[in-house]
This record gives sequence, structure tokens and C-alpha cells, in this order.
Amino acid sequence: MADSWTDGLLLKIVNLLTYFFFLGSNIYTVASPAGIYFHGKETYLTPAPWAFLIWSLIHLLLLGTVIYQFFPAGKRVIVDGISWRFPLLAILNSIYVNLWASHHFVLAFVLALFHIYYIVKKHHSPQETADELFIHLPFSLYHGWTTVLVVLSAFEAFGVNSLEHRDGVWTKVFVFLALFFLEGTAATYAFSTPEGDLPASIAIAWSLWAIFAQQTKSAFVHWSALAFSILALVWVAKGAYGLFTRVRGGRIALSDEERAPLVG
Repeated sequence: MADSWTDGLLLKIVNLLTYFFFLGSNIYTVASPAGIYFHGKETYLTPAPWAFLIWSLIHLLLLGTVIYQFFPAGKRVIVDGISWRFPLLAILNSIYVNLWASHHFVLAFVLALFHIYYIVKKHHSPQETADELFIHLPFSLYHGWTTVLVVLSAFEAFGVNSLEHRDGVWTKVFVFLALFFLEGTAATYAFSTPEGDLPASIAIAWSLWAIFAQQTKSAFVHWSALAFSILALVWVAKGAYGLFTRVRGGRIALSDEERAPLVG
């Protein structure tokens, strides 16, 4: 029997409700008088406020995801595959954003660590363009950005306030290690599959350039961020080349991991 849009209707409705809850929590943090993205704790790893504009793209793509679930192809992946992980992810993210907005940085850091394990990774080969656009693209972008949030949350929880303290030796060491970790993660994404994970690499490169733009108080942090930003662009280029090769060839050889089901 052909799939009906009413199949799995309860989960589809829950996905819609949690999506708008997730969207609303981010809108509130931007529109509220506190303006958390502009008036949060300033550390030596804080990116420029425009870095958080990536949320707009993620929300737009996820809107496509919750609409796509009403189509047979989308239902098989989102409802049957991702299942209740999507609403759980949205709820965790909403809690994280509100903890961060209320300056509970340590709790936000712990939740961010927990939250990242519920990001849906690329574990199946897209069957059509809609799969790529509404499944792989938003969750890959989301995964890369969440990795950045974990690092930012760690500095907000345990790092010094750059408006009140100078960048001492240990601050420089930990900032350098954080930048190295982010750049290395972008490289890992680029080599995670034969064609690479371009959206996740872009999310990290975007954040590194935002850190470079914001961190002008410390010359060490500023120029270190620039160096790692340039390296991250190399991995973005590698992912773009892999995607171009895949599109030009029509398909690529899949690893065993990519042939595996989305969940399981």
C-alpha cells in the first residue's frame, strides 16, 4: 500500500511543534532586551555576532525538513529513520539556548556536550535531491555548528572575561588548542567520506573567520585565528571539489559506513 501523509501523523505533528519551539527560543534570545548574541560573556574565543546568523540558514533548512516529512521519501527517512531523535534534538537545543541566554554557562556547556551526541550524522546515501537538501544539508551544517558551540560554551563556562582580564599564557595556550581543534575537525569532516562533508566544514570555517574578525584585542589570538581560518578554507575547498566530482560523475563509490542505515 502506498504511503499516506497521515502515516506517523503523531510524530509529524510533534516534529512541527518542537521545530517552532526551537525556532522561538532562538528568536527570543535575539529579540529580548538582553540580546545574548551581542551581550553575552566576552571571551578570547567569542566570534563576531554575525557568526550566529548561521542559525537562520539552519532554521530555514529545517523548515524544509518538517515539510518534507509529509512526502513518502521524506517520511521514510525522517519519521521511520530519524524518528523521535529530531524532537529530542530540538528540545535539547532550546534548553541549551535558554541556559546560555540566562548566563548559566557551566550548565549550558554540560548540555552542549550531551546534545552533540543527538545530532543526526550522514549514515545513508541520499536517494534524490530533496534528501540532500532537506536531510543531509541541514543536519551536516547543524553538526558542524554544534561542535563550535561546544567549544564556545567551554570558554564561556571556564574562560576569563576578555573585557576584564588580559590574555595570559594559559589563555593563549587554550585558545590556540581550541582553534587547532576546530580546524582539525573541519579537516576531519573533509575526509570523512570520499566527497567530504562540505556543510559541516563550512560551518566551522565560518566560525573561525568570525573569531578572527572579533578578536582584535589580542594580536596572538587574532592572527592565530586568521591562520586557522585559512587552513579551514583549504578543507572547504577539498569538500567542494569532492562534491563537484560526485555531481559530475553522477555517483561515487560508497564506503561501508555510508551504506549503513540512517539509524541502528
